[in-house]
Amino acid sequence: MNLEVVLKLKPGDYAPDFSLPTGDGRILGLKDFSGRKNVVLYFYPKDFTSGCTIEGCSFRDFYNQIKELDAEVLGVSLDDVDLHRAFSEKYNLPFPLLSDTDSKVAQAYGVLRPEGTSTRRVTFIIDKEGKITYIFPRVDVTKHTQEVIEVLKSLKS
Repeated sequence: MNLEVVLKLKPGDYAPDFSLPTGDGRILGLKDFSGRKNVVLYFYPKDFTSGCTIEGCSFRDFYNQIKELDAEVLGVSLDDVDLHRAFSEKYNLPFPLLSDTDSKVAQAYGVLRPEGTSTRRVTFIIDKEGKITYIFPRVDVTKHTQEVIEVLKSLKS
């Protein structure tokens, strides 16, 4: 299946806004970063699974570098806020994990798996004006953060 068709969105489109609860009790959406920060919005299947742990810890390890590039990292899965809190605490994740339990945001971004029980592993880079500048429809968790940093560097130039 061609992921580009499934995603619905493409670079240049405005990213759908949302408001979702976080593992630390806040409600966050894209509007909270509008005009101030680029956003690395990464969808992942499930807290505490091996690939998702590698990906989250990689974003953690390079978080300061990402912040220096005027960006914020937001992770999204269908897991509830309690699981997000436990996952964040165990791995010391310094960025918010957003809980999309009703899968409306995953549907808006076209990343909900057909069975509806998890999201595809897809990352969107969204600029300060709310436009999607880059989409990673296939993610290799061992090198993904470096790829994200390269895209963020290109936004600064």
